[in-house]
Amino acid sequence: MELEKLNKYDKAYLRIANEWSQLSYCDRKKVGAIIVRDRMIISDGYNGTPTGFENHCEDEEGLTNWYVLHAEANAILKVARSTQTCEGATLYITLSPCKECSKLIHQSGIKRVVYQLGYRDTTGIDFLTKAGVIVEQIEHLD
Repeated sequence: MELEKLNKYDKAYLRIANEWSQLSYCDRKKVGAIIVRDRMIISDGYNGTPTGFENHCEDEEGLTNWYVLHAEANAILKVARSTQTCEGATLYITLSPCKECSKLIHQSGIKRVVYQLGYRDTTGIDFLTKAGVIVEQIEHLD
């Protein structure tokens, strides 16, 4: 696919991830993720508590509860419960992945990550790059 057309699709998928992030109940950060394979959205996710837990992501001090799932983890887990596969897919995410989620991304077979905003710790991005995953940042979606 030509670069200009790819960039147009990348921005569109990031806009969808942004919209999806608004479904999060988290106060500190709302993060959305979309997984695309063969130009089809095969999964989506946003950060939040596991199924069956109250939708309170932060404790009384405003810190994120340890059991809150990140958007990309939710999207990958949704694929795991389906007949789809992440093999060769692209992950679109509103915030660059942390080091823990980067392991899941690599292990799931995702080959490309496109994110909008950078997370303060770049360890996850560094790991993905070392693992051969293509990582790109697109800050401006206009």
